[in-house]
Amino acid sequence: MITKQQQEELRGWFAGRLPDGLFEELTEVSVDREEITVIGRIPEPRLAEDAPPAERDAAVRGRIEEFRERTREDRMAVAREAEHRFRRKVSWGVECGTERALFTHVAAPVMTRLRQSERQVLDTLVASGVARSRSDALAWCVRLVRRHTDDWLTELQESLEHVHEVRDRGPEAD
Repeated sequence: MITKQQQEELRGWFAGRLPDGLFEELTEVSVDREEITVIGRIPEPRLAEDAPPAERDAAVRGRIEEFRERTREDRMAVAREAEHRFRRKVSWGVECGTERALFTHVAAPVMTRLRQSERQVLDTLVASGVARSRSDALAWCVRLVRRHTDDWLTELQESLEHVHEVRDRGPEAD
């Protein structure tokens, strides 16, 4: 967990370091212990206003693929520098219209001990075809919890930030 100030400094570093014009807008810079994820907005393809949804979807996917290939060298140069500086892997993604695509991301293993009743939940998700494995089922559960508890998680993260600030002002502070 990093403080709000550290988050702002990280976002500022990327905003200043990214090549001009790479993104229309830097929409998100998120971080955890293993990874920094950088997401920016790219321009939507120009289509006729009455273009059918299938054409619009294909054009957006094509724009995302073109951007990914065209900017690979620039993004990797920034990633190498950031990985050295912040000691975390850098992942990239874009928003184009209503579509959001991640190019790369870290899938970090997480160990946990579950009781039988908890394992049965995962096994039910696997047996029903919702997930391919217990690992996928657990990831699905985490995404579901996050979707339904964003406000609570945000409040909890803000509280942790306050704890870090108070700790930094303690008697051991420089």
